[in-house]
Amino acid sequence: MVDHAGALADRVWRRYDRKERLIRYAVLLVTLMVVYWAVHDIDIFWPWVWDAPTQISRLGARMWPPDPSRLGPIVGAMIETVHIATLATMLTIFIALPVSYIAAQNTTPNRFCLWLGRFILVSSRSVNTIIWALLFVAIFGPGVLAGILAIMFRSIGFIGKLMGEAIEEIDRRPVEAMEATGASKLKVIAYAVVPQVMPAFFAIVILRWDINIRESTVLGLVGAGGIGVLLQGSIDTFAWPTVATILIAIIALVLIGEAITGLLRSKVI
Repeated sequence: MVDHAGALADRVWRRYDRKERLIRYAVLLVTLMVVYWAVHDIDIFWPWVWDAPTQISRLGARMWPPDPSRLGPIVGAMIETVHIATLATMLTIFIALPVSYIAAQNTTPNRFCLWLGRFILVSSRSVNTIIWALLFVAIFGPGVLAGILAIMFRSIGFIGKLMGEAIEEIDRRPVEAMEATGASKLKVIAYAVVPQVMPAFFAIVILRWDINIRESTVLGLVGAGGIGVLLQGSIDTFAWPTVATILIAIIALVLIGEAITGLLRSKVI
């Protein structure tokens, strides 16, 4: 009986064998060490961390109730924010589409154009919107133009990369059929490539417009226009009830944008 029980114990199913368990424990140990090193290296002032709940409650008390007296300027700034996002998205299309075409392996004219297109896409996505805004504020000065250009330069990488992937996934047979008939490059693009990527194009542009609305709300913090200008001014003057009103307005704008984009995407996809 003892030998039989021992044999059954040896046949107990385990998800990982001894070697796999040791590897997992080693990975977990290394991860914990890296996290500890990262937390220790950034030099957090822990008394402020422990005091954060108290400060949050005090700040919430100062922000309540919201002050609707400046609702008019806030609504105007929100409309400006939507304009920044919309204009930037529309301008992005004229740059991102040609870049996506040369960045796709199956449509690029040559190797140089392929790497040029991918360099543009990577450069656009590597720089955060706030950094683009700081650069354009330094060039053009504070205002809406800097915000539009910042959003546009950030959006090129997003739209261009996703459109390039959509182009690479098209069915090659219509393209080859038109090329066999002697159709020009322009006609091949217009009648064999564009119809296949149009649903993806609309879905990507709508999604990016939704993202741009959210990003446009913070551009004013660096002087690039939009609701962020009022938000930064209210924070600097300690007008916390106005800050609460602006935050509520931003949340409402994002929710409305989410609803609109969801509706549009359901019609397109």
